[in-house]
Amino acid sequence: MSRKPASSERHQHRRAKPPVDSGSPSGAGGFGRYKFIAIIALLVVVMAAAGWNWFPEAPAGQVVATTAKSEGFLAMPAAAGALSAAAALPKDAQRQLLVAQLEQADQTLCNYVESTRYPNHSRPMSEHPDQVYPNQPVAESHPMRKKGGGTDKEIQIQTTQSRVYLAAGEAAIFTIKATDLSGKPITLSVDKAIARGLVYAGGRETSPVPVPMSDSGREGDAIAGDGIFSGMLAPAQTGFASFNGTIRTELNYVVNGQTGFVFFDVIYSSETPAIWTGNIRESTEGGSLKFILKANVNTPGRYIVNGRVDDAKGKPFALVTFNDLLPQGSNDIPLTVVGNLLRDQQPTMPLTLRDVDAYLLKENTDPDRALMPRLEGSAYVSKTYPLKTFSDAEWSSEERSRYITEFSKDVALAKSALLQFDPEQERKPLPQSECSRNKKPKN
Repeated sequence: MSRKPASSERHQHRRAKPPVDSGSPSGAGGFGRYKFIAIIALLVVVMAAAGWNWFPEAPAGQVVATTAKSEGFLAMPAAAGALSAAAALPKDAQRQLLVAQLEQADQTLCNYVESTRYPNHSRPMSEHPDQVYPNQPVAESHPMRKKGGGTDKEIQIQTTQSRVYLAAGEAAIFTIKATDLSGKPITLSVDKAIARGLVYAGGRETSPVPVPMSDSGREGDAIAGDGIFSGMLAPAQTGFASFNGTIRTELNYVVNGQTGFVFFDVIYSSETPAIWTGNIRESTEGGSLKFILKANVNTPGRYIVNGRVDDAKGKPFALVTFNDLLPQGSNDIPLTVVGNLLRDQQPTMPLTLRDVDAYLLKENTDPDRALMPRLEGSAYVSKTYPLKTFSDAEWSSEERSRYITEFSKDVALAKSALLQFDPEQERKPLPQSECSRNKKPKN
């Protein structure tokens, strides 16, 4: 079966909150978490061996920062008679715990600041490897799946499909071939290929449509007689012309006298909610580079638009996104490359906007989108600008400022606790997280 759309593609329409990942090694707080857990485990063993009383009377003035703010990063239970774990430990162990807390708080703040330098609508392409070339065929290889059940691992079936999502009027090409484990071609013949629309219970069934498959060098087949069978599904030219949803093509084939099968799924949109006018212009307002596309909207609603930006050397540079409500009629749709992303990564000018796809988001229905015709390949080439044209200011928002303020408070609490315990630390550099140590200085 062909792969499902990539996760970033399926959820592109959702407005994600700024990333705050405190549970993974690569996310905010990840570095300190493992070190912190290891220290806590050591402390538990030490305290158990010493027969430590978990609820002694709390001595005044000991590591008050851990209980000063119940909602803070260093918050400890405030039950009567409770004592900070650090207070009953040997001094070296207490200091290790406080250092670990500071490093974890610093890691959380640093990771958050770094991961939200750019807004969600303008991100480095390196973060979205599955979105670099959205129009490349989807290729799969798997052992032969036999019609009666089971697999034959000695026979490898290789398939491709040119599209996962199909807008009105678009077609998908499917291919299949067989090889042995060494990659040597094995003779394959196609028995039949039938396309059916998948419907929910109570939905109206669609009539099955045959999909001709051949190795003739015609109708989607690239080279005659190369052992690769190809077929084309063009829903608008069949009984699927008004169908919206998943169309599954089941292909039955024969290799070495055994019958196998494979599925190809496409998601088809028969309606055209909006069309591009072909007019694109650029702007450098606000210290960013904007590609402004124009579209005539037939169906108002929330539209999601994705574009890829390459530098002058053809290197994928940025993924730019529009996610907003559009009224009926003529609309400008900006795809923005923020200034600090340009200043940080210094792409070679001019920049090329390419492979633009867009859809109208549809809530509580299947499929969840109505596709606009895609702009495949190069759509627009910018002028050449000196980098100083663009602002190097980090992206800001009310939510980002609020998160940074709270994480900064946690760092301040951790610093205060360490300095109160060890005043000599004032004369030495404070411990830093791996993120802070590796942070590149601003240009």
